[in-house]
Amino acid sequence: MDLRVFTEPQQGATYETLLRVAQAAEDLNYDAFFRSDHYLHMGSIDGLPGPTDAWITLAGLARETRRIRLGTLMTAGTFRLPGVLAIQVAQVDLMSGGRVELGLGSGWYEAEHEAYGIPFPKEKFGRLEEQLAVVTGLWSTPVGERFSFDGKYYQLKDSPALPKPAQGKVPVLIGGHGAKRTPALAARYADEFNIPFASLADTEQQFQRVRAAAEEAGRKGDDLVYSNALVACVGRNDDEVKRRADVIGRDVDELKANGLAGSPAEVVEKISQYQAVGSQRMYLQMLDLDDLDQLELIASEVMPQLDR
Repeated sequence: MDLRVFTEPQQGATYETLLRVAQAAEDLNYDAFFRSDHYLHMGSIDGLPGPTDAWITLAGLARETRRIRLGTLMTAGTFRLPGVLAIQVAQVDLMSGGRVELGLGSGWYEAEHEAYGIPFPKEKFGRLEEQLAVVTGLWSTPVGERFSFDGKYYQLKDSPALPKPAQGKVPVLIGGHGAKRTPALAARYADEFNIPFASLADTEQQFQRVRAAAEEAGRKGDDLVYSNALVACVGRNDDEVKRRADVIGRDVDELKANGLAGSPAEVVEKISQYQAVGSQRMYLQMLDLDDLDQLELIASEVMPQLDR
């Protein structure tokens, strides 16, 4: 079971804060540092000092970390043209020495589009399908050959399809709860399927759908990595758990029901239950980015008890 750190910087974080978390995660032997891709805070907080761009952040971290993998859950397809995104991700992958992963979703948060003048199309899933075709097509086109694409939403003509990423293939993550189109899209393009904030039952059912879609598409179900994202709130005792829950504005009982909350032993047991239904990787949503002690606690008392 891989443990990865997942952050939500739109809720209020500077680049320096994200750098501290990423470097701490690397030093503590987490597998990766991921961040969301949003330009507007959620809820009643003020989000100060304001948003940071996902791929600019990852470009900086690519030069200031050494080992840890870097990526997005999920890059919003509505924010970037697919040709531009392919260049951005390939460049950051080169800057990192081949440590980047691309989580790509359709985009959903209409208010942030309104706040920053970003078009919010009605038909997002069809655009996502074409974005995945374009991005992966550009990367896979041999050097010296050209890439063209004539889609409903995007058209590319005689692209040199450069630059190429450092990795032979940048891992692509697709996720969500959709019962039909999402598994089919994952079966076609994904190296990893992620289901965020889902129960054990919903996780098992969705993983089964994706496996079936992969088999139908001519792949093996085990060709994909299967992962979850859940909020983390871990403490050495009940008081510490309560304090951490209060800081992020959540109820302990709700967190225990829907996330990874409680003592290290409780969290190990919960992760093991997800592992039993097929999860191979866990993204720990860390909502208090100043609380590096929680990262250390999980690394020292949860991580060693998991089969890695």
